[in-house]
Amino acid sequence: MVLVVAWISLLVASVAVVLQRRQARQLARLTEMYWQLKYDHGELKAALTPPPVEAPPPVTAFVPLGSVRRSPS
Repeated sequence: MVLVVAWISLLVASVAVVLQRRQARQLARLTEMYWQLKYDHGELKAALTPPPVEAPPPVTAFVPLGSVRRSPS
């Protein structure tokens, strides 16, 4: 009787190890696919987004005070 329980335990343990290895490989594959998709998304987003246009610096000109008139209040 003890021998039968031992063989069944060994069989269950070996099935569990096989399933665990399969799931580990699947998790590694899914993780790699996630990071590849994230990288591709960033590349495509960068390709579609135009570079920001830099505004020209403001023109500073000298304005003499004599030419500035006050408006009547």
